[in-house]
Amino acid sequence: MRAMVQTGFGGPEVVRLRHLPDPEPGPTEAVIQVHAAALNHLDLLQRKGPGRLPGFRLPHVAGMDVAGQVVAVGSDVTTVRPGDRVLVDPTVGCGACPSCADGQPGYCPRLAVVGGNRPGGFAEYVAVPAAVVHPVPAHVDLADAAALPTAWSLAWHAVHRVGAVRAGEWVLVQAGASAVSIAAIQLARRAGARVIAVARTEAKRALAADLGADALDLDERTVAEVRERTGGHGVDLVVDHVGTATWPVSLASLRTGGRLALLGNTSGDQVTFSLADVYHRGLRLLGAGAYAPADFAAMLDAFYAGGLRVVRATEYPLADLPEAYARQESRDLVGKILVRP
Repeated sequence: MRAMVQTGFGGPEVVRLRHLPDPEPGPTEAVIQVHAAALNHLDLLQRKGPGRLPGFRLPHVAGMDVAGQVVAVGSDVTTVRPGDRVLVDPTVGCGACPSCADGQPGYCPRLAVVGGNRPGGFAEYVAVPAAVVHPVPAHVDLADAAALPTAWSLAWHAVHRVGAVRAGEWVLVQAGASAVSIAAIQLARRAGARVIAVARTEAKRALAADLGADALDLDERTVAEVRERTGGHGVDLVVDHVGTATWPVSLASLRTGGRLALLGNTSGDQVTFSLADVYHRGLRLLGAGAYAPADFAAMLDAFYAGGLRVVRATEYPLADLPEAYARQESRDLVGKILVRP
């Protein structure tokens, strides 16, 4: 099969097209012919070098978010069969540790991640545990399905499980045109919340507004504008995957007793803030970095029911993955980049 193989650390040039043997399924695995795979921030971090998952080794085939058709299954697999249209939950826990027993394999100390520390979807075929393979109904485009696993599950986890959003609440979403935020805006609105999205460019704010959010720029006026829109109180929930660059605005925008769901740190992880502000205002700072299988299933049910949409930035053929990586790093990116074998 053709696969895009990472052989070193650095720029897009460390990833090259190679011919590898087609994967064979283990007893509990399924082999999927990849229809589309989506790029994620982790793909960039591991290509550059920092932020690698435990167990990551070169050469490596990335691609966490995969959708396609099952072409072979192992001898013990009964849940899927050849011909099924499917997508993959990339998170694979050990099944034996306390985190896995609690239904949180994302915190497993022996965590395996499809495309993270085991072969992923930037190839014509990929072998994955059948337990993390989920059906895609006929009315859902497989390319849209490929954009769901990581971004939409994290958004669901932050908005619902961790953020516990309620109808009528105000929700602030940072980086309002990223794939995670596009999902978070829609999920919060679906729950009956009122949403403010912050984004740096006019095009990104236009998209957030099209999704139903009040769109604001990130500048010295942001907090005042948030307060104005919320009657002077501030928002009930902030969803933030940016970190350092947005942290001051995120904290200052919260009402007394408000909640901040932090699910990433794409701009950095070093921040300074007042502990007194947190305890005097009763703020709740909530880690939301790893979704659960229950979140994944609930997210799929919601998306499959209709009324939610993926925003695709662009698509690239498999051999042009280096160009896709370069596009992923551009500051004007809106939505998900897909790669097709």
